[in-house]
Amino acid sequence: MTYEEVLENARKVLAPKCRVCPECNGLACKGEIPGCGGVASGRAFTVCREFFKTIKVEMDAVHPHFEADTSIELFGHKFSVPFFPAPIGGMGLNYTNYLTEADYAKMICSGTHECGSFGFTGDGPKDDYFTSTIPAFKEVDGLAVPTMKPWELDKIKKQIRMVEEAGTMAFAMDIDSAALINLKLLGKPVTTKPAEELAEIASCTKLPFVVKGVMTAKSAELCKKAGAYGIVVSTHGGRILEDTPCPASKLQEIRAAVGKDFKIFVDGGIRTGADVFKCIALGADAVLIGRPYAIAAHGGGAEGVALYTKKIMAQLKEIMLMTDCPTLADITALKIRF
Repeated sequence: MTYEEVLENARKVLAPKCRVCPECNGLACKGEIPGCGGVASGRAFTVCREFFKTIKVEMDAVHPHFEADTSIELFGHKFSVPFFPAPIGGMGLNYTNYLTEADYAKMICSGTHECGSFGFTGDGPKDDYFTSTIPAFKEVDGLAVPTMKPWELDKIKKQIRMVEEAGTMAFAMDIDSAALINLKLLGKPVTTKPAEELAEIASCTKLPFVVKGVMTAKSAELCKKAGAYGIVVSTHGGRILEDTPCPASKLQEIRAAVGKDFKIFVDGGIRTGADVFKCIALGADAVLIGRPYAIAAHGGGAEGVALYTKKIMAQLKEIMLMTDCPTLADITALKIRF
């Protein structure tokens, strides 16, 4: 199977929810929630692609030849790449129900595992959105990051016990879904989370805890003080508020606030190895990619996920070679310009 065949298959099984556009930029699907788009005008999605196009890289080919090392250490493990599938749930709500929640989690986990990587997985309004994904974690020796919604505390703790028993290496919570319309429509109680509650969540388990949906330096500092392992700078794919900036545009401010030892992931419109490079140069440790991984899974299953991972890895290695960055640590702000 080729990646082009993956895209062609995806166009068939995802129609009419996703057009599998030549560039996944939010223009064709704006306002389509439930669906794949950004909320209302879609600006919070489309602004991300616009932001990355304003950043250029500093090409430098005067150096000894090397094979770029894209590996990264996270959660006590070494992985082949610094980009991972973002958590996505609601296959029936947002896509076409061609895949179940369990199918999707299995494809994401096994496809990335084949490449020496891992995926974040999702949650949703029905309990089995989360519970049905647990077998997928066990099949990859726990190398996954299940992501739960900001439920009431008792339910969160029950889900933590589930992922502990499954042997996962970490877990996350997407607090940016506190106002998600899909959950509101189904009457599910999700809330924003004060720092005190985040601290209670972090202290009730030995698993590293990642808080997703942080967009200010203030909130990042509160998450760090609460005992989180790291954060995901994110606007939930532009699906919550229409006038938020591109998450990557906040990276330098947030990194300056939390220091170099706190882990920062970022998502939002990341589509190429060059985008991954730019995010790392701006201060991210690693990035999450959402919709393109969903397209890859629908179009090619675990093989499609692996093909997409290898495609972005190859692009990242090429740009690292042509900017004189042998390792991820060499990707600094000096390697880009606006």
